Amino acid sequence: KGFYRKTNSAGGLEGGVTNGEPIILRAVMKPISTLGNPLRTVDFKTKKEAFSFKERADICALPSASVVGEAVVAIELAKVMGEKFAGDSLAEMKRNFSTYLRYVRGL
Repeated sequence: KGFYRKTNSAGGLEGGVTNGEPIILRAVMKPISTLGNPLRTVDFKTKKEAFSFKERADICALPSASVVGEAVVAIELAKVMGEKFAGDSLAEMKRNFSTYLRYVRGL
C-alpha cells in the first residue's frame, strides 16, 4: 500500500518536504583550532610586543557537537510541528497531529 523508495538516499527530505522515511542529517564541523608557533601580538596594558600562547587541543569535540546538533534539529522540528499542528495547548497539538495521521493513513 502506497509508494516507497528502495533506499533513503535523500535523507527523508525531497524538495524540502518529508517523504515518510527517517530523516537523516549529515553535518560537518571545523577542526579545533591549534597554534603550533606563537604569533606576534601586542599586550594592550603595556603596549609592547608580545607573543601569543602556543595552543594544542587533543580532545575530540565531536561528542559535544553532536549533542548541540541534535538539540538544534529538535528545536527546528518542534518549530515546524508547531506551524503545521498549532493549537492553544500541547494536548490540542497532539490531537491535531493524531487527526492528521489518521487522514494520511486513509489515503
